[in-house]
Amino acid sequence: MMGPAHSLSGAAAWLGVGAGAAALDHPMPWPVLLAGALISSGAALAPDLDHKSATISRAFGPISRGLCGVIDKLSESVYNATRGSGERRRSGGHRTLTHTWPWALFLGAGFSAAAVFGGRWAVLVILFIHMVLAVEGLLWRAARVSSDILVWLLGATSAWILADVLDQPGNGAGWLFTGQGQEYLWLGLPIVLGALVHDIGDAITISGCPVLWPLPIKGKRWYALGTPRFMRFRAGTWVENWLLMPLFMVLGGVGGLFALGVIG
Repeated sequence: MMGPAHSLSGAAAWLGVGAGAAALDHPMPWPVLLAGALISSGAALAPDLDHKSATISRAFGPISRGLCGVIDKLSESVYNATRGSGERRRSGGHRTLTHTWPWALFLGAGFSAAAVFGGRWAVLVILFIHMVLAVEGLLWRAARVSSDILVWLLGATSAWILADVLDQPGNGAGWLFTGQGQEYLWLGLPIVLGALVHDIGDAITISGCPVLWPLPIKGKRWYALGTPRFMRFRAGTWVENWLLMPLFMVLGGVGGLFALGVIG
């Protein structure tokens, strides 16, 4: 799928988690619901770090473009080193390593550790990165025609405000983990969720997605998991723009209202 659909699906998924938490009598404070939805929305672009033309490659200028190049080569190397005997050698790493569940867990664990050991400034950096990505994904056309600096300023302002709100008593810094210094350990959860939702979204397109690597399926380690062929579609077509994106908005809205106790 394309960037806007990935971002919407990430946000909708976290709002759905919020609805589930409310149903289990452990509701999220509204700042956690909002911050998690935006983080998951941004994280839903992260698997495309292996693609130099992806939305995420433009998000942070030369830094993100350079990182995409490095991740592309890393993904290509891992694929070629671990491919099965029936899998052809590849040039380019798109939809390989970064589109797997181990990568999603790696990102989530890494950012959670940074939030715990890095303190407030680490939390601010994590929020800033994902706020910028959320803007790039959710406001795709507007972000593309605007200045990068304006997008970064919007991301930085949003991150600072959210961090201040979350730090207020009862607003969610310690929503899930209450141990000393563990208040922001939950930040990795929407990051893992966003990455996995991205993989699921790619799995329903023509190419499929090797999300279960390195588990062998039909003799292949990089088996492109997906829905039955007749149910798949090409990224950017009407199925995505006029069916899936409105569906994500509706599901996200309903999930958010349930999570906040407005309905249910």
